[in-house]
Amino acid sequence: METGSAADTGTTPEPEPRWTGLPRGLLRMRRLLLVVWLGLAAVAVGVLLGLFAGPAWAAFALLPLAGIVWGWVGLGRNWLSWRYAERADDLLISRGVLWREETVVPYGRMQLVEVTSGPVERHFGLASVQLHTAAAATDATIPGLDPAKAERLRDRLTALGEARSAGL
Repeated sequence: METGSAADTGTTPEPEPRWTGLPRGLLRMRRLLLVVWLGLAAVAVGVLLGLFAGPAWAAFALLPLAGIVWGWVGLGRNWLSWRYAERADDLLISRGVLWREETVVPYGRMQLVEVTSGPVERHFGLASVQLHTAAAATDATIPGLDPAKAERLRDRLTALGEARSAGL
């Protein structure tokens, strides 16, 4: 018999959190940026090496193109790894392909919740929610959300944070 289990303490175990993944628009934006930047690098390398070192050296332009293929797959795996879950007392954020990282941010420790959106994110209709806590190590970000959903999440987290911090 296990000691310290929910049956021993008379408490009910906390239900499994309901995870939410990131929207597909974030993956589209990141892949487009990858293709644009590495595509431009491939053209620049091919032209410059072709002009100044000879046509044989222009084959090195294939390296950024290989980077596009590798990055395309890597970005897809990274996008699939991001998820978050709201629980009764805290927010869980999980991410990472090779090194899994799970951040737990207690609502009562949140000091600031902000929604940010750069020019590229705005063009794709995306925004990020950034959480600031008293300990910098637990600051967390949820990227690539729909702006309306990001604002609703910010408002909900702020309200939960105020309610929890009032009880401290």
